[in-house]
Amino acid sequence: MSNSSNNVVGVDNTFRRKFDREEYLERARERERQEEESRSKPKAKGPPVQRKPLKHRDYEVDLESRLGKTQVVTPVAPLSQQAGYYCSVCECVVKDSANYLDHINGKKHQRALGMSMRVERASLKQVQERFEVLKKRKDVGSFTEQDLDERILKQQQEEEERKRLRREKKKEKKEKAVEEPEIDPDVAAMMGFGGFRSSKK
Repeated sequence: MSNSSNNVVGVDNTFRRKFDREEYLERARERERQEEESRSKPKAKGPPVQRKPLKHRDYEVDLESRLGKTQVVTPVAPLSQQAGYYCSVCECVVKDSANYLDHINGKKHQRALGMSMRVERASLKQVQERFEVLKKRKDVGSFTEQDLDERILKQQQEEEERKRLRREKKKEKKEKAVEEPEIDPDVAAMMGFGGFRSSKK
């Protein structure tokens, strides 16, 4: 046993590692040459992708359809059925409505739709046509004092109708209270009062 303790068997790792400076200098020079070549060589890009300019959405963004509803969230559900707002174009789920609006107005989503973030410049003719359309819309729905008076009268009539209905309901309640069956006078006297009604009438 004493013999085995004196002769230690294992790996001799007591020496210092010696680096070959020339080998590492050659590696560094090779790496610098490759970086220089990659910098000087122009990147082989294809022709730039032509995207359409931004345009108005032709659909209504639905943010209120799931408002106030509860949903069971499972980790194995497909993306379209997980909690939050699902974007079918980008195939991602956004957790709340504000972030969903930011997403659908953002660069990633617009690129997926094939649009750049640039807006097409309008010509003078297009601007004039737009003004004409807006003028016609304003003329059709022009607002006069007579319209205002009619709306005020209509509101007052609706308010009076509501008040009248409330009064009728109160009368019905009073009539039901009057029609209550009479209480046996002996029981009322024994209990110490004349009836179950309040003193106010």
